[in-house]
Amino acid sequence: MSQNAIRPGSRLMDRPEYKSKQMPLTKSPDTNAYDAVIAMAKKNYGSVVVIDSDKKVIGVVTERDIMNKVVGKELNPKETLLSSIMTENPKLARETDDMLEWLRIMSNERFRRLPVVDDQGRIKAVFTQGDFVSYTWPDLMYQMKSIATATVTKNWPLFLIGGGIAIYSLVLILVISMMN
Repeated sequence: MSQNAIRPGSRLMDRPEYKSKQMPLTKSPDTNAYDAVIAMAKKNYGSVVVIDSDKKVIGVVTERDIMNKVVGKELNPKETLLSSIMTENPKLARETDDMLEWLRIMSNERFRRLPVVDDQGRIKAVFTQGDFVSYTWPDLMYQMKSIATATVTKNWPLFLIGGGIAIYSLVLILVISMMN
């Protein structure tokens, strides 16, 4: 990530979502899939970050990995190690990286979970695409308001004519219903 183009407040570590996140669920590569699923269910997490003995990220295992690589292949989850089903060397963000840049990368490359590491490469958080919604939602609302304003302003005479016809029709209906 390029550090020189980062706008104030757009770093991952500056987001309220980052500050309020619980520590990600981590397991060693020799943990079996069954134990990982039990831990994921207990914490209601959708993934487990696989770390080495120095607590550096070496892989990620998601619910989808469990379904496709264990259940779908009828493997024994108590014998299947995370090292055999994890996505190895996942993309890792630094705490100081730009949020919008990672949103673009995640969208383009079609992955949903982004491990965030500190300067030593140790896991600090996992951002999901859902975490980015609160950041982009105000911008989307502003854009929708701008588009609506531009549309009404551009077509103002048509809105006046349409509104006039609608009001005339309502008055006419009221007058006719009062006469009956």
